[in-house]
Amino acid sequence: MILKLSFALAAGLLYAAAGMSAPPPQNPASDGLVHVTGTVPDESARVAIISRLRELYGAEKVVDRLDSGGVVAPPGWSGHVVKTLGNGIRDVRQGQLEVNGTQVTISGNVANEARRQQLASEIATVLNPTYTVNNGLRVPAGAQAMLDQTLADRVVEFESGSAILTPTGVAILDEMAAVIARLERPRVDIIGHTDSTGNRAANIALSLARADTVKNYLTGKGIPAAGLSARGAGPDRPVTPNDTPEGRARNRRIEFRLAE
Repeated sequence: MILKLSFALAAGLLYAAAGMSAPPPQNPASDGLVHVTGTVPDESARVAIISRLRELYGAEKVVDRLDSGGVVAPPGWSGHVVKTLGNGIRDVRQGQLEVNGTQVTISGNVANEARRQQLASEIATVLNPTYTVNNGLRVPAGAQAMLDQTLADRVVEFESGSAILTPTGVAILDEMAAVIARLERPRVDIIGHTDSTGNRAANIALSLARADTVKNYLTGKGIPAAGLSARGAGPDRPVTPNDTPEGRARNRRIEFRLAE
């Protein structure tokens, strides 16, 4: 009998499945809980695995949906599964660990290449030689680069002289919300800018109002408000001269910067 234990981590949380006895939520991290489902050989295995997950993530975050019994595992399988649940797996984001018989596969995002190799090595070290560890971890593109590539030199548009988004502006923000949701514990500064036409104080107020509109829109799309801040820079940080209509249009923009 082939056994399977898998988990997917997102924003530091875990979704686990072995034999898929119940469907997981569509977004495992959306409720802030750790969902564990599937089938393990016996009750002692279930208790050991759940106990270890509670040590890693906190008892209040672990939702136990594991079934036990009715399957036959390789010798010592449950103990080896527990050993794979080392502290290092908390460094994996949007990933998965599968223990399929004696085949172990770990995938997902880690911070750098050294950590990618180290995590797989740590798992291999605690297992006996009959187990094979497949390293599917990867180092994603830099988070700021992801934001910049998504915005792609476009301008979030508002109605003239107001903080009301145009349909084009809404469409761009939908794309930005999707990429921000994929970032690990994002802290994003939303900075509004205007051109130099008109009163500086009024422009600063308008730029802040537009940044607030963007923050509120992203929050409405499910991005936690605690990870977003809104600021207005007015006309003080142009990216091009304000002496042409095209230049002024480029300077009326929303900037997305990862907070330090």
